[in-house]
Amino acid sequence: MSADLTMLAEIPVFALLDERERESLAAMLEPQQFAKDTVIFDYGDAGDTLFIVRKGRVQVFVENIEGEKIMLGENSPGDVFGEISLLDGGPRTATAVSVEDTETLTLDRDQLLEFVTLHPHAALDLLTVMGRRLRVTDELLRNPAARNVNIEAEDRLTFGERIADKVATFGGSWTFILSFATVMVTWVIVNSVILARRAFDPFPYILLNLFLSMLAAIQAPVIMMSQNRQAAKDRLKADIQYDVNLKAELEIAQLHQKVDHIYQSLQANFKNLDRRDKDWGRLT
Repeated sequence: MSADLTMLAEIPVFALLDERERESLAAMLEPQQFAKDTVIFDYGDAGDTLFIVRKGRVQVFVENIEGEKIMLGENSPGDVFGEISLLDGGPRTATAVSVEDTETLTLDRDQLLEFVTLHPHAALDLLTVMGRRLRVTDELLRNPAARNVNIEAEDRLTFGERIADKVATFGGSWTFILSFATVMVTWVIVNSVILARRAFDPFPYILLNLFLSMLAAIQAPVIMMSQNRQAAKDRLKADIQYDVNLKAELEIAQLHQKVDHIYQSLQANFKNLDRRDKDWGRLT
């Protein structure tokens, strides 16, 4: 029992309970054994039970439309799973399988109601912990899968990358082309016509060629830096698209599983109705 009390003290959901409340809760917990590779619960199953791993390991996962397992977590001794269905009484949101011989402690909704009735203050503690979890969830929701790649890339820019982008943008504009052409034509006219006898850079304009070479030597690596950043932006865009597609596949897979679960339930109800009608026919 002392080991269970220590375990409860380390579980976030029950972390705010005092010693007396944990002792009362530990007395309500029921042990349950699962052999290796046992499905503890499946996605969509009705559930109102929380599980605390006492020994062994349990994997929690969902499956996509191709049947591939997407691991949500692996629970070791002291970890909790199934608490969502315990609190809201809704269907399971994932599948849990024991990957080795496992012993758990279970708590259902009726026991939780009895516990809260005996210890009303504990209900506030549980709500406080769940409120903290909701805050964490809110933080996660602020970074959804669908994000603006331009904003994401802009936030990651360094000062040097911003300068490189501005240089590359100006170097590939008509403003730069017309300005550069004006400078070159002016340079040629000044040294060939206006200052024909006292030209500071006579034909073949060696000084102009030197400036052009220096400009090209400086501009080329800056433009390459901008191109490299564009490649990084493309990779970021691909990553975001992958996250969006993965999320969409998971949602579709969950919808398929829900429809399959409803279909199976309907088929079972139809069979029960047929059996009931046959039994009624025999009686009449």
